[in-house]
Amino acid sequence: MATYDYLIVGAGLFGAVFAHEAKKAGKRCLVIDKRSHKGGNIYCAEVNGIRVHQYGAHIFHTDNKEVWDYVNRLVEFNRFTNSPLANYEGRLYNLPFNMNTFYQLWGVKTPEEAKEKISVQRASYAPIQEPANLEEQAL
Repeated sequence: MATYDYLIVGAGLFGAVFAHEAKKAGKRCLVIDKRSHKGGNIYCAEVNGIRVHQYGAHIFHTDNKEVWDYVNRLVEFNRFTNSPLANYEGRLYNLPFNMNTFYQLWGVKTPEEAKEKISVQRASYAPIQEPANLEEQAL
Protein backbone atom coordinates (compact mmCIF):
# COMPACT_ATOMS: atom_id res chain seq x y z
CA MET A 1 0.00 0.00 0.00
CA ALA A 2 1.36 3.43 -0.99
CA THR A 3 2.08 5.93 1.74
CA TYR A 4 1.73 9.67 1.45
CA ASP A 5 2.82 12.66 3.45
CA TYR A 6 -0.37 14.54 2.60
CA LEU A 7 -3.91 13.70 1.59
CA ILE A 8 -5.29 16.73 -0.25
CA VAL A 9 -9.04 16.88 -0.66
CA GLY A 10 -9.90 19.08 -3.64
CA ALA A 11 -7.91 19.75 -6.80
CA GLY A 12 -8.82 23.44 -6.99
CA LEU A 13 -6.40 26.33 -6.65
CA PHE A 14 -5.37 25.72 -3.05
CA GLY A 15 -5.09 21.96 -3.35
CA ALA A 16 -3.17 22.10 -6.62
CA VAL A 17 -0.72 24.76 -5.42
CA PHE A 18 -0.20 22.99 -2.09
CA ALA A 19 0.48 19.67 -3.86
CA HIS A 20 2.87 21.39 -6.28
CA GLU A 21 4.86 23.04 -3.49
CA ALA A 22 4.84 19.91 -1.32
CA LYS A 23 6.17 17.81 -4.21
CA LYS A 24 8.94 20.36 -4.81
CA ALA A 25 9.83 19.92 -1.11
CA GLY A 26 10.11 16.14 -1.61
CA LYS A 27 6.74 15.19 -0.12
CA ARG A 28 4.36 12.59 -1.51
CA CYS A 29 0.78 13.77 -2.00
CA LEU A 30 -2.47 12.07 -2.85
CA VAL A 31 -4.97 14.52 -4.32
CA ILE A 32 -8.62 13.48 -4.49
CA ASP A 33 -11.58 15.38 -5.89
CA LYS A 34 -15.23 14.56 -6.45
CA ARG A 35 -14.99 15.97 -9.96
CA SER A 36 -13.36 14.07 -12.80
CA HIS A 37 -11.01 16.97 -13.61
CA LYS A 38 -8.43 19.10 -11.85
CA GLY A 39 -8.69 22.85 -11.45
CA GLY A 40 -11.80 23.16 -9.29
CA ASN A 41 -14.00 26.08 -10.26
CA ILE A 42 -11.39 27.48 -12.66
CA TYR A 43 -11.48 24.44 -14.92
CA CYS A 44 -11.75 25.17 -18.64
CA ALA A 45 -12.91 22.69 -21.25
CA GLU A 46 -11.92 22.84 -24.90
CA VAL A 47 -15.05 22.95 -27.07
CA ASN A 48 -14.53 23.19 -30.84
CA GLY A 49 -11.18 24.90 -30.30
CA ILE A 50 -12.59 27.41 -27.79
CA ARG A 51 -11.74 27.44 -24.09
CA VAL A 52 -15.00 27.41 -22.15
CA HIS A 53 -15.10 28.34 -18.47
CA GLN A 54 -17.23 25.48 -17.13
CA TYR A 55 -18.19 27.18 -13.85
CA GLY A 56 -18.28 30.83 -14.90
CA ALA A 57 -15.61 33.39 -15.63
CA HIS A 58 -12.58 33.34 -13.39
CA ILE A 59 -10.59 36.47 -12.69
CA PHE A 60 -7.44 36.36 -10.60
CA HIS A 61 -6.29 39.65 -9.18
CA THR A 62 -3.65 40.66 -6.68
CA ASP A 63 -1.56 43.71 -5.97
CA ASN A 64 1.20 41.52 -4.53
CA LYS A 65 4.05 41.30 -7.06
CA GLU A 66 5.47 38.15 -5.46
CA VAL A 67 2.13 36.35 -5.81
CA TRP A 68 1.67 37.62 -9.39
CA ASP A 69 5.18 36.43 -10.37
CA TYR A 70 4.57 33.04 -8.71
CA VAL A 71 1.29 32.28 -10.50
CA ASN A 72 2.73 33.40 -13.83
CA ARG A 73 5.53 30.85 -13.41
CA LEU A 74 2.85 28.15 -13.29
CA VAL A 75 0.56 29.39 -16.05
CA GLU A 76 0.37 32.53 -18.16
CA PHE A 77 -2.26 35.01 -17.01
CA ASN A 78 -3.75 37.78 -19.13
CA ARG A 79 -3.84 41.24 -17.66
CA PHE A 80 -7.42 42.27 -16.98
CA THR A 81 -9.02 45.34 -15.43
CA ASN A 82 -12.58 44.91 -14.25
CA SER A 83 -14.45 48.12 -15.13
CA PRO A 84 -18.14 47.53 -14.49
CA LEU A 85 -20.72 50.15 -15.38
CA ALA A 86 -24.31 50.70 -14.29
CA ASN A 87 -26.99 51.91 -16.68
CA TYR A 88 -29.41 54.18 -14.82
CA GLU A 89 -32.08 56.05 -16.77
CA GLY A 90 -30.06 55.70 -19.98
CA ARG A 91 -26.75 57.01 -18.55
CA LEU A 92 -23.67 54.98 -17.65
CA TYR A 93 -22.06 55.26 -14.20
CA ASN A 94 -18.91 53.78 -12.68
CA LEU A 95 -19.14 50.83 -10.32
CA PRO A 96 -18.22 50.57 -7.59
CA PHE A 97 -19.39 54.06 -6.73
CA ASN A 98 -16.66 56.67 -6.51
CA MET A 99 -16.41 60.46 -6.60
CA ASN A 100 -16.78 60.43 -10.39
CA THR A 101 -20.10 58.58 -9.98
CA PHE A 102 -21.31 61.10 -7.42
CA TYR A 103 -20.25 63.98 -9.65
CA GLN A 104 -22.18 62.46 -12.57
CA LEU A 105 -25.27 61.95 -10.41
CA TRP A 106 -25.35 65.12 -8.36
CA GLY A 107 -22.55 67.46 -9.49
CA VAL A 108 -20.78 67.19 -6.11
CA LYS A 109 -17.02 67.60 -6.02
CA THR A 110 -15.95 66.69 -2.48
CA PRO A 111 -16.53 63.70 -0.20
CA GLU A 112 -18.27 66.02 2.26
CA GLU A 113 -20.76 67.15 -0.42
CA ALA A 114 -21.39 63.51 -1.40
CA LYS A 115 -21.97 62.50 2.24
CA GLU A 116 -24.45 65.33 2.67
CA LYS A 117 -26.36 64.35 -0.49
CA ILE A 118 -26.45 60.71 0.62
CA SER A 119 -27.64 61.75 4.07
CA VAL A 120 -30.51 63.80 2.59
CA GLN A 121 -31.55 60.93 0.32
CA ARG A 122 -31.30 58.37 3.12
CA ALA A 123 -33.61 60.47 5.31
CA SER A 124 -36.26 60.50 2.57
CA TYR A 125 -36.65 56.68 2.58
CA ALA A 126 -38.49 54.68 5.19
CA PRO A 127 -36.31 51.75 6.24
CA ILE A 128 -37.31 48.48 4.57
CA GLN A 129 -37.34 45.78 7.24
CA GLU A 130 -37.49 42.77 4.88
CA PRO A 131 -35.95 43.70 1.50
CA ALA A 132 -37.35 41.64 -1.38
CA ASN A 133 -34.63 42.46 -3.91
CA LEU A 134 -31.23 44.12 -4.35
CA GLU A 135 -32.74 47.57 -4.95
CA GLU A 136 -34.66 47.41 -1.66
CA GLN A 137 -31.53 46.14 0.11
CA ALA A 138 -29.55 49.09 -1.23
CA LEU A 139 -32.25 51.52 -0.12
